[in-house]
Amino acid sequence: MTSTDLSKQELLRDLLKQVSRLFYTTLAVVPADVRDQVSLAYLFARAADTIADTDLIDRHRRLDFLSQLKGQFVGDQIVWGQVQDIQRAIGPLQQHSAERVLLERLDQCFRLFLDFSPEDRRRVQRLMTTLTQGMEMDLSTFPGQTAEDLTALKTVDDLDRYTYYVAGCVGEFWTDLMCGHRKALASWNVREMSAVGVRFGKGLQLTNIVKDVAHDLQKGRCYIPEPMLAEVGLTPRDLLDQQNLTKFRPVLSKLVRMATEHLDQGWLYTMAIPRYETRLRLSCMWPILSGGESLKLVMNSPDLLSPAVKVKIPRSTVYRIMAMTTGTAACGYSGTAYWGHLRKQIA
Repeated sequence: MTSTDLSKQELLRDLLKQVSRLFYTTLAVVPADVRDQVSLAYLFARAADTIADTDLIDRHRRLDFLSQLKGQFVGDQIVWGQVQDIQRAIGPLQQHSAERVLLERLDQCFRLFLDFSPEDRRRVQRLMTTLTQGMEMDLSTFPGQTAEDLTALKTVDDLDRYTYYVAGCVGEFWTDLMCGHRKALASWNVREMSAVGVRFGKGLQLTNIVKDVAHDLQKGRCYIPEPMLAEVGLTPRDLLDQQNLTKFRPVLSKLVRMATEHLDQGWLYTMAIPRYETRLRLSCMWPILSGGESLKLVMNSPDLLSPAVKVKIPRSTVYRIMAMTTGTAACGYSGTAYWGHLRKQIA
C-alpha cells in the first residue's frame, strides 16, 4: 500500500469511524466501487454540519463560512484560501477531537475530491449545494440557541422543503451514484427512482425530528409547523411542558404516519434492487428498519417531551436487524415481513 493509499484509508475509514460509528457500520457494507464517494460525501456533510453547529461563532459568521464551503462545490476550482480560513476559524473551537481532526484535514478531503471522475464530482457538488441550503435554512429560521428563543416552522411546506434539503437530496445522490456504477441498476429510470429515493430520505429525517423533538426545543428549534400545533390548540412553547404530551399526540401520530409512508417508499426502493446486489440492499434495509424501531419507541414513549430522556434504540436492536438481514442474505420476503410487523406496532 502506498503512502497516498494509506492517507486515503486514514481519512475515509479511520476518521469516518471516529466521526460516526453508526454510519461507518452501514458504510462497511456498501459496494467497494462506490464506498469512497459515499464516505467523502459524508465527511463533507459532517464538516458543513460542524460549521453550522459551532455556537462559539456568531450566526452571521457561520452563515458566511457555510456559504464559502458551498462555493467550493459550485464550480470546478477550489479556493484554497477560503478552505484554510474555515479550518483556522472553526477547527480549534471543536470540543470533540474527531470534528477537530475533520476540519484540520478538510483540505485533504478536497484533494481526494479532485481525484474523482467528473461525473462523481458533479454528484457530490449537487449534493453539497443542496445540503448546505438546509443548514442555511436552519440558521436563518431559528435565530436563537435556547428555549427562550423558541421558533417554529411556519408551514407544512417548510417542513417538507427542510426534509428535502437535509435528507431527501441524499436519496437523489445515492440513486445517481449507484446507477452510474452498479450494472445491476442499469435498467433503472434514474429520474423516477431518484424521486422515490427523495421520499426515503425524507422519511429518515422526519424520524429524527419526532425522535429528537424535546432536545431541539431546548435549542430554540421547533420543526413541528405552527398550523399543525394550532389544530390541537397548542403553541410551540406549549411543547416545553411534558404535561402537554397527551394533547400533542394527534400531531405526533400524523407526523409518524408521514414518516412511515415515506419509509414505505424507501422499502419499495430497496426491493427494486436486484436480490444479488446483497450489499446494496443491506445498506438500504438497515436505516429503514432502524427508523421503524425508532418510530415505535416514539409512539410508546411517555416522556417524549422531556429533554432528560433520549429516545434511542438500543445497540442490541441494531445488531438484531443486521444479523437477521445478513443471515437471510437481504431476502425480500423476510425483510418485508419484519417491516410489515414493525408498521403494525407503529400504528
